[in-house]
Amino acid sequence: MNALTQYMDGVGSAARSAAALMAAAPTAAKNQALLSLARRLRASGSALKAANAKDLAAAKAAGLKGPLLDRLKLTPDVIATVAEGCEQIAAMPDPVGEISGLKRRPSGISVGQMRVPLGVFGMIYESRPNVTIEAASLAIKSGNACILRGGSEALHSNLALAELVSAALKEAGLPPTGVQLINTTDRAAVGLLITRPEHVDVIIPRGGKSLIERISAEAKVPVIKHLDGNCHTYVDAEVDFGLALTVVINAKTQKYSPCNATESLLVHAESAPDFLPHIGAVLAEKGVEMRGCARTLALLGPLPGAKVTAATEADWSEEYLAPIISIKVVDSLNEAIAHINRYGSHHTDAILTTNHAHAMRFLREVDSASVMVNTSTRFADGFEYGLGAEIGISTDKLHARGPVGLEGLTSLKWVVLGQGEVRT
Repeated sequence: MNALTQYMDGVGSAARSAAALMAAAPTAAKNQALLSLARRLRASGSALKAANAKDLAAAKAAGLKGPLLDRLKLTPDVIATVAEGCEQIAAMPDPVGEISGLKRRPSGISVGQMRVPLGVFGMIYESRPNVTIEAASLAIKSGNACILRGGSEALHSNLALAELVSAALKEAGLPPTGVQLINTTDRAAVGLLITRPEHVDVIIPRGGKSLIERISAEAKVPVIKHLDGNCHTYVDAEVDFGLALTVVINAKTQKYSPCNATESLLVHAESAPDFLPHIGAVLAEKGVEMRGCARTLALLGPLPGAKVTAATEADWSEEYLAPIISIKVVDSLNEAIAHINRYGSHHTDAILTTNHAHAMRFLREVDSASVMVNTSTRFADGFEYGLGAEIGISTDKLHARGPVGLEGLTSLKWVVLGQGEVRT
């Protein structure tokens, strides 16, 4: 056994032992750990800044820039936000131990389901050191142990944050190994983490498509994942044009890099002649490139200063994460739903309409984790959904779907209550 395998097995064994104690931890202790962590984050600004400076310097030397460098920064605002997130999670109801659906059976027994932690989850993520605290805080409140493997570019920042988590757990009387950060940048550690079902119950990758594809292909434990965020907004024949204009602009341009930004706009043929020139002018003003079908090109071609090109087949499936949008004119609600289910990534899709029956059909028939009516796809987020925080977004159908918060880090087991009944 080499040193790395020995190290990873030690981390896994410690996590498995800690998981039993975390699952049994009283709510008060978990909340104490979260509030202690929030306090320590606010008091450790200087130390966190120094650790983050090492990562930033190395990243700049390696040629990292733009959004990737921004994600790496642990600014005072970022620290304040994750500290506040810890406090919000502490204030939320504890899902562990909740019994639901209890029903008395003719035999006299009562049958229901109890919410319990998953056990140990491993999380693999890139760039953002704030994810270390988000994952740790959700693990603590949901009664799980977790093993975190952050990106090598954020190692010093993540180690400093992990020390605060360990200290907060210890202060609350919980095992410091309830949250562990892998302290090596050796990529082989990931392979060992995702192939140890004896140590890990579920893997959650959070990063680029290539990372998630690799984890999904190689893991020997269940994976909670989403590969793409090709989100659609459909403008129906019956629609409030003012509402549609406001929502589409927000869904596409409020921020280009998140997975819940709208990447594809579908417009009903009856709305297109009036709506497309208006939305096209605003998108052009904001510097958004438009890739459209033939009917879209005919309506947007005359726009001054607009960058409008013909869409290829690949554009209908593309997650741009950039100021680019694909646009298609459709002849019916049926065509819109069929297009979304064929080309979408089952992440988040929205309909803008004043027709209630159309809205209800869209909600039922679009096969996505989040389906919306008359609002921006940018709301597909754990915080916005009232989950306090999210560990990620899942486009899987088992066991969690959509933003994964506290409940997504638990499962249900059947419980049976009796008073001496026997089966005859």
